[in-house]
Amino acid sequence: MTTERRYDIDWLRVIAIGLLLIYHIAIIFQPWAMFIAFIRSNELLEGLWKPMTMLNVWRIPFLFYVSGMGLYFAMRKRNWKQLLKERSKRILLPFLFGIVAITPLHMYIFQEYYSMPLSYQAHMGHLWFLGNIFVYVIVLLPIFLYLKKQENSAFTKKLRTFMQNPLGPLAICVFFIAEVLIVKPQLFALYAQTWHGFFLGLLAFFFGFLFIYVGKTFWQTVLKWKWFYIGLASILFGIRYFQFATEAPSYLMAIESNCWIFGIFGLGYNYLNKPSKTLSYLSKAAYPVYIIHMFVLYGTAMLILPLKMNAWIQFVLITVITFIGCFIIYELILRRISILKPFFGLQWNYKTL
Repeated sequence: MTTERRYDIDWLRVIAIGLLLIYHIAIIFQPWAMFIAFIRSNELLEGLWKPMTMLNVWRIPFLFYVSGMGLYFAMRKRNWKQLLKERSKRILLPFLFGIVAITPLHMYIFQEYYSMPLSYQAHMGHLWFLGNIFVYVIVLLPIFLYLKKQENSAFTKKLRTFMQNPLGPLAICVFFIAEVLIVKPQLFALYAQTWHGFFLGLLAFFFGFLFIYVGKTFWQTVLKWKWFYIGLASILFGIRYFQFATEAPSYLMAIESNCWIFGIFGLGYNYLNKPSKTLSYLSKAAYPVYIIHMFVLYGTAMLILPLKMNAWIQFVLITVITFIGCFIIYELILRRISILKPFFGLQWNYKTL
């Protein structure tokens, strides 16, 4: 199996988690925020949601793709027992700890902000993603182990040849279309704790692994055809936005989602596949920042929203303070207190996967 370090994938994971934070902050300024237990601003920024509707169709599937790719790299030097042990430490432990100790924190802040009786409730919250990932590892590991043994088989060689065609990556959209036609999600972007989110994530995780598994063939294709994929995604987004008020038929959104992702992979492979000290730091910080960002966001919103100022200024302030707050907690606490590291996905010896 290849040992080449893929810095572009590291960068894209960092960027995707950064966009996730911005997306969650944008929810605060939407009229329906309280329906999903977000603190809501009295002054709304509904126009802010327009770019979010483009982002929302691919942000979570993209992270599932990247997670599948990460599993491929994790398998390079581990047998199945070592892999399960490592994934349990890396994913399951932070997931279980987060359910009881992290996600209840932002609900406490929510209750306090709205003068509700304070109550403790263990729940997955935004960490549902980690639960899904761990299940995918368990379910798909036998297939991945089989593929690992068949790396030079005729099937693998045919798959590599198939991925040389720009329609090769697009062909997997058939599976995502089948998923939405069978599951019939109420909203395509309703991923959290739904069967649609589970099966869509399963497909993205599997194909993320497969795209690394086939070697450079896929990456050379998305590099060459990146603007074709982005152009097609833009057309589909335009149709969705102007014809369907942002919620097109799910089969069209499945195609749009994957086209954005293939285009982004191509751009990343072209421009981001190089090491840097900044990347080394951010790639370690991204996971713990993802785990803690919600209670930092809620706490910041609780401080900023009562202030009498323009909503756009509030949005910028909440964004800046949330990012700074997350990194202060990471740098001064999580990164330096060894006993906390395993609960936030950090390795004791601080090596990068």
